[in-house]
Formats: sequence, structure tokens, C-alpha cells
Amino acid sequence: MTPFERGLIAHLVADWLLQNDWIAQHKDRITHPAAWLHAAIHGLLLAWALGWPAALLLALVHLLIDTRLPLRWWQRVFGQTTNGEVALHVRIWVDQTLHLVSLALAVWLLELYL
Repeated sequence: MTPFERGLIAHLVADWLLQNDWIAQHKDRITHPAAWLHAAIHGLLLAWALGWPAALLLALVHLLIDTRLPLRWWQRVFGQTTNGEVALHVRIWVDQTLHLVSLALAVWLLELYL
């Protein structure tokens, strides 16, 4: 597997298989233990995929994305819906896209400088 493929699997397992309701309900508050636990899970799995330096950086980026600040900025700047039935899908897909773009950027930088 490529580093990106390993990172993608690590991300999917951390975000979908190992995220419970408690984490999902509280991860948007950077001061809540659920946010840090979720980021730590990502960091551990990404360490397998990419090594510790990239894993720590991506875990912090994941924590920031999960605060919803980048999501709200993106929705405001690009005029995406925040209400109605489709809003939940927009939030999920923008969130996941931001995570995968940050993963791709990290892998690209690793390959560029290592």
C-alpha cells in the first residue's frame, strides 16, 4: 500500500469505526476530552501509516478541523447551505474532504522532503 492508502485507511477507521456517540457529540469543543481522545486515536493510527512526525501534525490538524471553524469559514466563503435536509450532508462531506486534503498534503510533503 502507498502511504496515502495507509493514511486513508487509518482515517476511515478512526473517524468511522472507532468514533462513538460521546466523541461525535463533543469533539467540536477543543477543550473537551472527547476532542483530544479522537485526535489521539487518529495520531496512533496515522503513526502506523506515516510515522510519528506526520501523525502528530495530522492529529492536530484533525483536531482543528473537528472544531468546525474551517467548516463554517468554508460554508460562508463559498455560500454553501447551512440549513435544511442537505446541510448535514454538506457538513459531513466538507469535513471529510478537508481531512483527506490535509492527509494528501502531508503525504506529498513527506515524499518531497524525505
